[in-house]
Amino acid sequence: MVEFKEVKFTYSQEEKYALDGICAKIEKGEFVSVLGRNGSGKSTLARIMNALLLPTEGVCIVSGMDTSDENHQWDIRKICGMVFQNPDNQIIGTSVEEDVAFGLENIGISTAEIRRRIDDSMKNVGIYDKREKEPHLLSGGQKQRVAIAGILAMRPECIVLDEATAMLDPIGRKEVMDVVKKLNQDFNITIVHITHNMDEAVMADRVIVLDGGKIVMSGTPKEVFSHVKEIKALGLDVPQVTEFMHELIARGIKLPENILTVDEAVTCLEPFLLKAKEDRNG
Repeated sequence: MVEFKEVKFTYSQEEKYALDGICAKIEKGEFVSVLGRNGSGKSTLARIMNALLLPTEGVCIVSGMDTSDENHQWDIRKICGMVFQNPDNQIIGTSVEEDVAFGLENIGISTAEIRRRIDDSMKNVGIYDKREKEPHLLSGGQKQRVAIAGILAMRPECIVLDEATAMLDPIGRKEVMDVVKKLNQDFNITIVHITHNMDEAVMADRVIVLDGGKIVMSGTPKEVFSHVKEIKALGLDVPQVTEFMHELIARGIKLPENILTVDEAVTCLEPFLLKAKEDRNG
């Protein structure tokens, strides 16, 4: 779906590289989370995928097309849609359905096809019942779902979320992530999720960690988050349950290193809790 070949990028010749020799592949249908502290290059990476920025050196290929080729840039943006951090910066329609239709109107889709696509898209992200509402009356999570619906209507192969949940409350984050997982699992849409939220990163097939414009870790969530000390040294956190289990291990309790979810933790701790109960009753 996407390939970075020795990609470097700098915002000016006087500054150091924001991306420094990125080599990576993202497969069709894969769900990838990209992590890194502020200034690590995450958002720059996202914008290069969408041809909003072009590599200073190297090549980024999206669905077989070079992002630096002006003849392909509009096609790339149809294939690879972006959801940004602030939903208010993306919504321009006076109603939800008008906003979802905006991109389709601009590429000359027929009226009947626009109607069919916007209805399908709104239903798939769970905002069909809000179709006649004014977007400014919606919650943050609902607004982000409107933005995703507008992209989904364009029939993308890939959706890049650039910290799209950062400004949302826990309910809004869950709403958006539930939609993202559904689009990935049910429609095989490739997801690239730029995030600071480690519990969201756990949902991905693969995690890429950036630091100083370079890829410093890459692997499954279990592989990456098993390196608790290394992750923290990069100025990042690990999922709360992972840190809790790591503290128990540090206190001498023999437990697996790569626990990511509460359910996994309960399964591992249950024998210890039962034994403690038996000891008390004994």
